[in-house]
Amino acid sequence: QVALVESGGGSVQAGGSLRLSCAASRSILSINDMGWYRQAPGKQRELVATIRAGGSTNYADSVKGRFTISRDNAKITVYLQMNSLKPEDTAVYYCYVRSFYRPSGYWGQGTQVTVSS
Repeated sequence: QVALVESGGGSVQAGGSLRLSCAASRSILSINDMGWYRQAPGKQRELVATIRAGGSTNYADSVKGRFTISRDNAKITVYLQMNSLKPEDTAVYYCYVRSFYRPSGYWGQGTQVTVSS
């Protein structure tokens, strides 16, 4: 069984930065895409950023220009660099990895990000 272990969440003031990491506990074959969702209290889960197997990326409009997604294929790790954080970025952030053999994806346990004004 594959586990995704997240780290890097925490509390920061508006304008600050955080870097989230998500590492798989073992190799995953035929990865299609990796990325991050977030869910704020009382809101639906939203897709924040995706990085595909070929390296192309997509971002939610709300984070474009502030967040950067990257990956380390050798370590099967995906990162989310978050700059210029705003209070509305406060949420639990979940990473995922989707593969050909597991289209529903593997999911991290979630990490809290809190941005104070």
